Amino acid sequence: MRLRELLPAGEPVELGRFEFTAGKIVEFARKFDPQYFHLDADKARHSVLGGLCASGWHVASAMMKCNVETMERQARELMARGEAPPKFGPSPGFRNLRWLKPVHAGDTVTFFMRFKGDRPVPHRPGRNIAELSYEGVNQKGELVYAMDGSVVEFD
Repeated sequence: MRLRELLPAGEPVELGRFEFTAGKIVEFARKFDPQYFHLDADKARHSVLGGLCASGWHVASAMMKCNVETMERQARELMARGEAPPKFGPSPGFRNLRWLKPVHAGDTVTFFMRFKGDRPVPHRPGRNIAELSYEGVNQKGELVYAMDGSVVEFD
């Protein structure tokens, strides 16, 4: 099965929600993005961001966590019905990554994915490149994150 058989092009699929608590923000930042507005609530309050906020890389990682969990759940559901789920390989990359608004401590972001289409990989029979777009919306309905990505599908 290919994604095109599973997901109508352009229709949003909810991947899940992630709550960005102060503790999670600081824990991620200590390891991967130790800038003051991700580590120190008081200093962050006086920054252009207006408060402790998640690293953009934290937001992207949370999206990927929700994406993988959704794909694994869908694969289990398909197999339970006797259907073969899509087989994915590596991603050849992403484009247009945008962090559109700060994700502050206490925000919950809901992530969505849209299948945009696919194309065969030249000179590689049985492989396609699926094109996807991703968005994250906070609890106020504001778009805070967006990117376009690709993934290899195998027969």
